Amino acid sequence: MNWITCREKAQEGDLALLIGLKQKYFIITLVNGSVLETHRGIVKHDDIIGKKWGSEIFSHKESPFYLFQPGIEELIKTTKRNTQIMYAKDIGYTLLKLSIINGTKVIEAGTGSGSLTQVIAAVIGNEGHLYSYEVRPEMQNLAKKNLRRLGIEERVTFIQKNIEDGFDQKNIDAIFLDVPNPYDYLEQVKKALIPGGFFGTILPTTNQIIKLLIELRRKKFAFIEVSEIMLRHYQAEETKLRPTDRMVAHTGYLIFARPISKSQ
Repeated sequence: MNWITCREKAQEGDLALLIGLKQKYFIITLVNGSVLETHRGIVKHDDIIGKKWGSEIFSHKESPFYLFQPGIEELIKTTKRNTQIMYAKDIGYTLLKLSIINGTKVIEAGTGSGSLTQVIAAVIGNEGHLYSYEVRPEMQNLAKKNLRRLGIEERVTFIQKNIEDGFDQKNIDAIFLDVPNPYDYLEQVKKALIPGGFFGTILPTTNQIIKLLIELRRKKFAFIEVSEIMLRHYQAEETKLRPTDRMVAHTGYLIFARPISKSQ
């Protein structure tokens, strides 16, 4: 079952987002007879089931919570992780640059904890498909559990394989590599992509980018873009609108390119 429902009311088995004071939130799967224990009191699942989304719910201490269906951002923020995950600001731009939409066929390598995996699976719909490569079985198992929470695991095929040996798929629309040495796999990328397809990767240092740029030129990739995305939030108070004390600054460099075929 997809985590987003078309129903007006919460039902058993649904993923529910409870937002309390100071925007502290919890994501739970609704089960009859279960409870959510918080520092602001206990919330019974039975008091949630049957309520309309957007309703106010109270704990046994009379502390208020608001009931919503969780958005993809909240799901990513609460993803169980063993590694650093991609931030929402980077994921959103990556989807646009790789033109990942409903029906897209995608390869990612370096599944990690599966934050990007979840977003791609949500966006491509039942007509698309994601092939996710990872050499570490423990990471792949964690990503599978995270994806299962959304109920869209049938959109993803997990493959435990070193991409040095190439990808099993051909005519893929877009490929994203989250590995430390993407410059070593550009030939494998070209063989798996459709002609003129979309390639992207993320790297933490400029040293790695320079190596990648050299190889992209050698392997006949063009329209190369290197980006760094920063995000600043503001206090949403009409009497003191100002930037928040912290901002999401450098998280990584995004690099995008398209393979070309030059005339002889």
